[in-house]
Amino acid sequence: MKLSIILYLALTFCTSAFAEDEKIGDQTQFVSGQDEAMNAAISKAKKTLDEFLAIAKNPPPGASGFKIKAMVSDGSGIEHLWFAPFKEVKGGFAGVLVNEPTMIKSMKYGSVYGIRREQITDWGYVQDGKQIGSFTVCALFLRMDKATVERYKRDHGFVCQ
Repeated sequence: MKLSIILYLALTFCTSAFAEDEKIGDQTQFVSGQDEAMNAAISKAKKTLDEFLAIAKNPPPGASGFKIKAMVSDGSGIEHLWFAPFKEVKGGFAGVLVNEPTMIKSMKYGSVYGIRREQITDWGYVQDGKQIGSFTVCALFLRMDKATVERYKRDHGFVCQ
C-alpha cells in the first residue's frame, strides 16, 4: 500500500474564494510519499534550513512573511502544514498553524504548536514581493494545470527554480 500524505499549497494565510478580483487561495493536494519531485523539494528545504533561519533572525529590508512547513501526524494520518509566525524555542520551534487540517484531527487552525527541527519539510518568506523558498509549493506546481500555476505566480510572487 502506498503511503499518501497531504501537502498544502499555502500561499496566503487564509482560504479565500477563487474570484477574478481576489487572489487565488489555498488548495489541498494529496501526494504520494514516493513522489520524486516532492521528496527532492523537501530535501532541498532541509539542506537550506540553516540559511533560512539565519535570515529569519535578521531579516533584510523588504523581507516578511516568514513561515515553516512541518510534517505532523496523529492517529488520523500525516499532513504537511504551514506555521507562521514561528519562533525558536528550547527543543525546536513554536508556531501558529495557518492551514485548516484535512486529515489531522488533533490540531486546530490558529493554535500554537511545538515543532521539532526534524519535522520541518519546507520554509518560505517574501522578499520584495517575490516568494523565496516554498520548494514544496513549486513541486506541486508540476502536477497542476498551467493556468492555475500562472495565477498563483501572478497573485503571490512565486519564482520557482
